[in-house]
Amino acid sequence: MKSLQLIKPYLLENRGVILSGILCLTIVDILQLFIPRIIKWAVDDLTTLHIDVTGLLGYASYIISIAVAMALFRYVWRRCLIGTSRRVEEGLRNQLFRHIQTLSAPYFDRVKTGELMAHATNDIQHVRMASGMGMVALTDAVVLGVAAIGFMAYINTTLTLFVLIPMPLIVFSTRFFTRKMHRLYQDVQASFAGMTEVVREAIAGIRTIKAYTREQNETARLESASRDYVNRNLGLVRITGSFFPMMMLFSNISLAIILYLGGRQTITATISTGDFVAFISYLGILTWPMMAMGWVVNLIQRGTASLDRINRILETRREIDDPPGVLVQDSAGGDLDFHDVSFSYDPASPPVLDGITLSIKQGETLGIVGPPGSGKTALLRLIPRVYDVSGGMILLGGVDIRRMNLRDLRSRIAFVPQEPFLFAGSIRDNITFGNSDITDEELNRAINDAQISETVASFPHGTETIVGEKGVILSGGQKQRIALARAIVQQKPLIIFDDPVSQVDSETGGALIRSMKSLEGSPTTIIVSHRLSAVQTADMIIVLDGGHIVESGTHETLMKTGGYYARTFRLQALEEYPHGR
Repeated sequence: MKSLQLIKPYLLENRGVILSGILCLTIVDILQLFIPRIIKWAVDDLTTLHIDVTGLLGYASYIISIAVAMALFRYVWRRCLIGTSRRVEEGLRNQLFRHIQTLSAPYFDRVKTGELMAHATNDIQHVRMASGMGMVALTDAVVLGVAAIGFMAYINTTLTLFVLIPMPLIVFSTRFFTRKMHRLYQDVQASFAGMTEVVREAIAGIRTIKAYTREQNETARLESASRDYVNRNLGLVRITGSFFPMMMLFSNISLAIILYLGGRQTITATISTGDFVAFISYLGILTWPMMAMGWVVNLIQRGTASLDRINRILETRREIDDPPGVLVQDSAGGDLDFHDVSFSYDPASPPVLDGITLSIKQGETLGIVGPPGSGKTALLRLIPRVYDVSGGMILLGGVDIRRMNLRDLRSRIAFVPQEPFLFAGSIRDNITFGNSDITDEELNRAINDAQISETVASFPHGTETIVGEKGVILSGGQKQRIALARAIVQQKPLIIFDDPVSQVDSETGGALIRSMKSLEGSPTTIIVSHRLSAVQTADMIIVLDGGHIVESGTHETLMKTGGYYARTFRLQALEEYPHGR
């Protein structure tokens, strides 16, 4: 019932439409019940030979009129009820997507993308079916079932009581099967999420799969996931496959009882032939509510199982959030200070960073170097609070960033990750990131600063060129420079570059570094780079190793110490300029 609260607002919002739909559906059900009465009159008149062709035409016209009215009202209820289920689907999907976007990075480290895709597609589809056709089946089961029994009782109360003999068995079996269905639907949906993740991962990595000729292995992975999904569905079918035939069995038992007892009463003239035919017709109508009872249980169990899965996500609270009493900074910049900062992705794991203390003045450039796995990227992620520090504090303008408004903090930072992500839109869209306030002049300046103007000019459509999924038409260096242009054009007071020149040649890399040094507004700049020439001109350089700062100072100072920085710089200089400059 707790999960059902998720769709309650959408049902209340559309309650007028829903009530109209249920009213029209009820009218259709009631009109349907008059047809057997008309057939009864016709059969009785035919049996007693008290009717002519004109009379039969009159009965036929009644049925046609009812059929036309039923068609009109059926159209209205489908528009109302099925249309409302689509609105529920839309609202729930938007709510889920909005919430997922608020969750912190650690959540996405634990949860697979395919599982989230399954929630946003398959689970929400089942909720739609439960709130749409489930409501229809439930209304039919109640209105049509009760009304059919009422008409049957009007004809003959004794026969009606015999029809109701299987009803207690239906109630008992429904409760028995319902419990099993809910658990099995949960398992089926979990298996579907796993299969979706296998497909997503294979499609996303199709180029790598082809390069290593792993097509058969990936096919085998999908076959294994599909087999698990099918086996779980077959386990579910053993339950649902028993439930629906059982409903029909009870219905046919009732039919056999009526055929025998009702036939005897017709022979003894206790009821007329028309009443007997009408009674059987009502029993046929009652068959659908009995089936609908099984179907509505099926739909509701599948829908509530999906709602439970969605609700677990919506109840997940983001780990990095605004604490009570957050501060909104009025100043655009400020010094950046690290005080004894430590960090670990998992409390049970060794720290990735430990005892980091440093200070960056507003407008200065900090270079961060070190061997792979030394904690460089982790340090960068702490500044916009992608992750939170495990110990110590980071101050911006003298204020602990954990006391600042999270949105306000991140709005001051332009972040270029190590692996730039491009969307499947145009170059302009990827650089402006949907910010319509950016002028063409600002866009072109950012493109020039990112050293990608020649590449953009080479495309027939220039900045309107569609780059495709993940920028598939671009090289790694071109993607990197477009991501740099995206950061530059935002004109933030703090810019963070994670290895910005790793995929470009030395000449382009040098030009990029010079551009960064001359950015408007003199932003505070932090650069992580494996190519040490990229940080050579930084105001301060730190060397990380094993999560600790092992060297710090300017380029000249570090070259004199003869440590990691000096050795690596000389080695890279020999590789880039083997014959001297």
